[in-house]
Amino acid sequence: MEQPPLASLSLTHVHYNPYDRVSYLCAWLALVPQALCITYATLIWSTREVEILLMFVGQMGCEAFNWLLKRYIKEERPRQMNGKGYGMPSSHAQFLAFFSVSLTLFLLFRHNPSSSPDHLHNHPIPFLHRVLLSLGAVGAAAAVAGSRIYLNYHTPRQVLVGCAAGAITAVAWFIVTEYLRRAGWVSWALDNEWARWARMRDLVVSEDLADAGWARWEGRRIKRSAAGSGEMANGNRKTR
Repeated sequence: MEQPPLASLSLTHVHYNPYDRVSYLCAWLALVPQALCITYATLIWSTREVEILLMFVGQMGCEAFNWLLKRYIKEERPRQMNGKGYGMPSSHAQFLAFFSVSLTLFLLFRHNPSSSPDHLHNHPIPFLHRVLLSLGAVGAAAAVAGSRIYLNYHTPRQVLVGCAAGAITAVAWFIVTEYLRRAGWVSWALDNEWARWARMRDLVVSEDLADAGWARWEGRRIKRSAAGSGEMANGNRKTR
C-alpha cells in the first residue's frame, strides 16, 4: 500500500526571504501570538489571577470573531502569497491589537494599587511607567502588523481591518468585564467551590504588578537577618 502524502503543520510555517534580514525578523514576529498564548497559560497557572484568565477568555473570543469574519468576508490573500486561507482580516494584527489595547486599558484604568488595604506597603509602578509600558505594547502590536504586510501575507487594508477589529473587541470586552466586576459576578465566581479549589484570586488589580509575594519575602529576610545578628551578638558575649 502506498503511504499517504505528508502534510505540513502550518502553525509555525512562515515564508520569508533568507537574504533579507528584515524579512527574517518579520518571520520571528509571526510567532508572537503563539508566544503570548504560552505566556497566558504560564501566568494563569502560576498566579491564579482571575484578571489574566478574563483577558485570555476575551483573547480567545477575539480569535473566534476573526474566524467568523474571514469566512463571512472571504477575501483572498495577496496574489504573491503561497499561504492558505482567507486574508481579511489579519488574525495576527487582530490578536496583537486586542492584547495591546486590553493591557493598556488595564494598566491605565483598572489597575489601582492604592485601593488595597496594604497599599502603604506597596511599591506600585508609577503612572508614567505604565503609560510607557502601554506604548511599548502598542508598538509591538504595530511591528507584528507591519510584518504581515512585509511578508506579503496580507494587504495593508486587511491588516488595518484586523487592528480595528481587535481594538474594538478589546474595548467591548473591557466594558463587559467592568460590568461583571461592578455587578459582583466576579466576586461571586471567586467564592465558588471550584474557584476556591483552583485557588483563583483577584489581587493584581489592587496590588503591585511585580509583588508576587515580595513583601512577605522581605519580611522573612529582615527577620532572618535580625535573628542572625542576635546570634552573633550572643556569641560575642559568650567569648568575652
